[in-house]
Amino acid sequence: MRDVKLDLMFMLCSYEFEVNKLGLRAMSLIHNERTKLTATLFNTLAAASIAAGLFAPAAAVAYGISDLRIGKVYVAVLILVCVLGAATLHLIGRVHLGRLQK
Repeated sequence: MRDVKLDLMFMLCSYEFEVNKLGLRAMSLIHNERTKLTATLFNTLAAASIAAGLFAPAAAVAYGISDLRIGKVYVAVLILVCVLGAATLHLIGRVHLGRLQK
């Protein structure tokens, strides 16, 4: 009789462990998806910053669309700030990807 009780206890403990293990795994999957979503947000903001700060002024100058008479230094500083900001946002996204769980 004792062996049956031990077997039954072992089966119950194993089942409980598997349930907890699956529960933890489900939580890590949710965490990973949220982490990837946050990293994607930062990367998208970086791409928008490049588009707004680099491509838009370049297109405006190339096609003569801009009526504003601003100095080349101002445009260069604007482009530099946008590119550095985009690089920073991209790196923040990469740091978030480092938080993925197994």
